[in-house]
Amino acid sequence: MSKYLDPKVDLTFKKVFGEHKNLVISLLNSLLPLPKNHIIESIEYLSPEQIPENPGKKYSIVDVKCKDNFERYFIVEMQTYWNSAYFYRTLYNVTKLYSSQLETAEQFNQLHNVYALSLVDVNKIPDFQDFEEYIQTYYITNKQHPEDTKDAIVMSFVDLRKYKPITHGEKLLKDLWLQFFTQINEATKVVDQDMFNNKDISQALSILQRSAYTEAELASYEKSRLNQITERSALQVEREEGREEGREEGRKEERSKAYQEKLEMARKMKIDGLTCDMIIKYLDLSIEEIEKL
Repeated sequence: MSKYLDPKVDLTFKKVFGEHKNLVISLLNSLLPLPKNHIIESIEYLSPEQIPENPGKKYSIVDVKCKDNFERYFIVEMQTYWNSAYFYRTLYNVTKLYSSQLETAEQFNQLHNVYALSLVDVNKIPDFQDFEEYIQTYYITNKQHPEDTKDAIVMSFVDLRKYKPITHGEKLLKDLWLQFFTQINEATKVVDQDMFNNKDISQALSILQRSAYTEAELASYEKSRLNQITERSALQVEREEGREEGREEGRKEERSKAYQEKLEMARKMKIDGLTCDMIIKYLDLSIEEIEKL
């Protein structure tokens, strides 16, 4: 029986970061590009539902949503599968949260910054596979003057599969959290002592201990884990089918090109005086196809 549960499963992720303010503060301060003189000191949790303007549309559920002592807003999500729409879903959520402040703000310059931190555990994320860095951060930037960057909306995507653990030297809190996500799961038998030495990581590890969960919670965990595996498997099948469709389209194009080349050859042979029988013999065309040339 494994000692730990996987922190990347929906139930455990929300239990660690949706119920313990100090842990989500630690995570955000370590992974987000926050100004040094504006680190998060306190937060309040907000409803994870992103309520749409149109009542007929479905709500978008994020894993953790909170606001800090500087009135900045944060969305924190764990993503274990990826499709092309996920980036834009994140963009929708942060812009929705930014614009929704107009309900209480009297001027545009009173709107507060919104940050999204997305931890992604997917092999070869299509959007980021050409980038070496494991963290990709998006700001509002002046294309002509890249140094002119606005942080009204910031989205950081952490590609967990690209992270390479530090094996020597002093580990930053960022590295300890990334080790937490990449090394702790149901197969974990040995935990790096550096993780126990940090009070926040040590607390998060204790929350993940299987013995801390009721039978009902464990059943819910298994269901959540199975759903993630199912979604990931379905996406893989979808990608493979898409690749096969692409290959089939390519084959159709090749066949079409070869057929057109065959017709052109038959036309030239016909001009040179070869009989239909001779053309059929060499090019495997029907007499109807040849007579149309």
